[in-house]
Amino acid sequence: MPAIYLIRHAQASFGARDYDKLSALGEQQAARLGETFAGVKPALVVSGSMRRHQQTASLAGFTADVDPGFDEFDHQEVIVAHKPAYRRHAVMVADLARTGNPRRAFQEVFSAATQRWIDGGDGYTETFQAFCERSEAAVRRTAERLGKGETALVFTSGGPIAAVVSRLLSGGDGLWTKLNPVTINTAITKVVSGRGGLTVVSYNEHVHLGADLLTYR
Repeated sequence: MPAIYLIRHAQASFGARDYDKLSALGEQQAARLGETFAGVKPALVVSGSMRRHQQTASLAGFTADVDPGFDEFDHQEVIVAHKPAYRRHAVMVADLARTGNPRRAFQEVFSAATQRWIDGGDGYTETFQAFCERSEAAVRRTAERLGKGETALVFTSGGPIAAVVSRLLSGGDGLWTKLNPVTINTAITKVVSGRGGLTVVSYNEHVHLGADLLTYR
């Protein structure tokens, strides 16, 4: 049956003004991913429109069609809606640095910010429900393009993958907050398309990375 491999992008540039590009470690992760898919000849390769999606695909050895349905939600907008002062990148960086553990502090802010978004707060271009709906629609659109036994590789982000998996496993969006934080860079999630619809057969598989290249952000 047709199979879709949903691949989270390699590590982006956390803490930089321009997050949407791969870090040096991310480039290594993408190359390692390419080794994993060596010899695989997918019928279809798709990515979101974000630079980190397309860089990951390219460094893994693939040229992807662009489908913006696989784009990540606007995390900057979500953070600023929760903490308006963080509209200024320098303010956010300084504030997080004062905690002594910027990554952990950012995760706490990010968790609170996304919960506000999920709960229906104001200040967002795209609601949480709309985000989940367009992520699911993008996967279904991809499945419709595949013939019997064909394979698609999709280079996207952790948010859309978590949205799709939550809906396919539970019929709703309630698992998203559990799935999204644990998505690993370049991890692979497999969805198959059969008579009964789409089914998740594996989630967040990352054995190709080894301990040396494993990152969550």
